[in-house]
Amino acid sequence: MSERSQTVPTPEGEYFESSRFAGLSFLLGLVSVITLVLCAVGAFVNPHQLSYSWLFAFAFFFTLCAGCFFWTIVHHATDAEWTVVVRRQLENIAVLLAVLALLFVPILLLRHHLYAWMDIPRGHEAALDSKRAYLNFTFFVVRAIVFLGSFIVASQLLRCLSVRQDTDGNPRFTIWMRRVSFASLPMFAFCLTFGAFDWLMSLNYRWFSTMFGVYIFAGAAGSSMSLLVLVITALRQAGYLKDVVTVEHYHIMGKWMFAFCIFWAYIGFGQYMLIWYANIPEETQFFLARNTQSWWVLSMLLVIGRFFGPFAILLLRSIKKNPHQLSIVAGWILFMQLLDMYLIVLPALHGTGVHASIWDLLSLIAVGATLGFVYLRLVPRSSLFPVRDPRLIESLKLVN
Repeated sequence: MSERSQTVPTPEGEYFESSRFAGLSFLLGLVSVITLVLCAVGAFVNPHQLSYSWLFAFAFFFTLCAGCFFWTIVHHATDAEWTVVVRRQLENIAVLLAVLALLFVPILLLRHHLYAWMDIPRGHEAALDSKRAYLNFTFFVVRAIVFLGSFIVASQLLRCLSVRQDTDGNPRFTIWMRRVSFASLPMFAFCLTFGAFDWLMSLNYRWFSTMFGVYIFAGAAGSSMSLLVLVITALRQAGYLKDVVTVEHYHIMGKWMFAFCIFWAYIGFGQYMLIWYANIPEETQFFLARNTQSWWVLSMLLVIGRFFGPFAILLLRSIKKNPHQLSIVAGWILFMQLLDMYLIVLPALHGTGVHASIWDLLSLIAVGATLGFVYLRLVPRSSLFPVRDPRLIESLKLVN
């Protein structure tokens, strides 16, 4: 619930001082350039390994940005109040999907190292020939353009309308954002699901799961809320949003982390249980590979670390209302999301066990530093929270 009060003055906007963090921005830009160049070298030195490493890094950061886009459209579609003061950071992260679209190009260039179905000619495998209407390169590219394009257009439009509302508070912007969000919700479900099928599940074209898209969504929603906690905490540590974001907002963010911790486990167990019970070779091969030798250790770490640990900790109200402690849990969930994407992508390359590579780390740093650099350039362009949103006062006076 929230308490409404018309006597509470609307705070002035807070603006990120880019000069304070010029050193960090320069460092991220430098690291981005160096690691991108190294990855380009890796594409010639060891293209097979780099292709999987790059897809792993792309998948991890894509789920974070797509998750923030999801929370943005849910905010508008449900006319939520509590998210108003943190929504601008969701918008800032969501528009990074445009950068990820550029970082998707190496996947297209290295596609023959990733997707075996692109190299197998017609007539060699009946099971693959039956899927040719969907699994062909031209349609693959068209779908990628549609998926990424819809994310980019909607996220950019929502942020543009939100920033424009800061000038005069015209409620028509709220209506327009709500309409865009209603249209984006089914498109988001469609694009995320089939994007997961195309980019991750088709690494093994013989394996399929109708629950895979929902599984990716569950991880994206929970990890992106964790990322929001870390970003908001970092801004507060830097002196921003001190009187805007309260422990009540942290409490709700913690509850959403808890909810999607359970939902992720529910979908993951449901997928595993149904495949195990049916015992169909085409389906069980996915889990058999990930239960082989050292992959089994990481799989057990994921199950325990992504569900049982956070579940027990986030049950406590005191944890959810403590920004520092909640941030530790959020950081751990992000690490588990990283491990989850690693377990989805890399066993397709190293089926007999874990084989760590320097290209895994370099790809992760390259994509992360690039997104971090763009984020720091983007944040100073608008207030850190929507200053003229009609529901701002209710958000400031939030009480759980």
